[in-house]
Amino acid sequence: MNAEKTTASTTRLVDRHPGMTASELVEHLVPPRQFAAASFDNYIPDDRYPSQAAAVETMRAFAQGGGSTRGGGLFRRRAAEPVERPGVYLDGGFGVGKTHLLAALWHATTGRTFFGTFIEYTAIVGALGYREAVAHFRGAALIAIDEFELDDPGDTMVMSRLLGELVASGTRIAATSNTPPHALGEGRFAAQDFLREIHALADRFTTVRIDGEDYRKRDIEGHAVTLDDDALRSRVDAHGGTVTVDPFADILRHLSTVHPSRYIGLIRDVDAVAMTEVAELRSQTDALRLVAFVDRLYDAQIPILATGVPLDQVFPDDMLAGGYRKKYLRATSRMIALTSA
Repeated sequence: MNAEKTTASTTRLVDRHPGMTASELVEHLVPPRQFAAASFDNYIPDDRYPSQAAAVETMRAFAQGGGSTRGGGLFRRRAAEPVERPGVYLDGGFGVGKTHLLAALWHATTGRTFFGTFIEYTAIVGALGYREAVAHFRGAALIAIDEFELDDPGDTMVMSRLLGELVASGTRIAATSNTPPHALGEGRFAAQDFLREIHALADRFTTVRIDGEDYRKRDIEGHAVTLDDDALRSRVDAHGGTVTVDPFADILRHLSTVHPSRYIGLIRDVDAVAMTEVAELRSQTDALRLVAFVDRLYDAQIPILATGVPLDQVFPDDMLAGGYRKKYLRATSRMIALTSA
């Protein structure tokens, strides 16, 4: 399909150059739309895994400043242990409800609150500069960090310093990850300074384990849907909203010119993203930018239409065997979901 031919309902992603102020960047730090109504009461724990119900209790207690809670709801609650540390850390596999509970905590907290992924926070610090980022977040009641990842020692040290300053000003921290905080970074970077930062960061959190079905048994099932040129043209023409249509290689080049913190601006008022001539990735830098972009598409629940190599096959084996494996598997799962929407 010739991406240059556009209709009234199509546009090109590469023609978008979002300019966003510091305030606009921070304003986007809210839960994804699928968690807009998340609460402790509408989280349904799996009875086979008691740690799920226990995690609800801990998060309720944290929302109220520690200690036990009273009242009705779907669960019969028992007294929870006080959460004395300024941070709570939900550890568990994909699909066990960590993001739901994190969003529920965000909704239950009064005052200025922020919700974003680790990648979003580090991108904002990079875009604004450290001191301006501190100024925007200082005094917040809660900083919620989804998918806490420590693939880069520089990001780790910046986030550790940032969280330390915010905690000192009275801000509480809640985070999710698939790795307990004392194990973050293991097997990747052995520098003593980095390991010291890891453990200093971990000491700020009370860890809550949520067990459940291993995400690897279901999270990468199926394949991303790929279309031929005619099918893509038909899908685009039939779409009722705004669709961007660009060659995959052009999208990757354009992502390199836009700061990741502004990827949300690229898809503002977009209803679907079409990628033509998808090919296997060769550059790790391109791969990481694609991950960040797919995260924004997934949060906004924007479908992907694609031709070429199926998107679940764009990460080569050598990338999947490296330190960013979790990122790539998450992006693969999300691209499968978005091409199936």
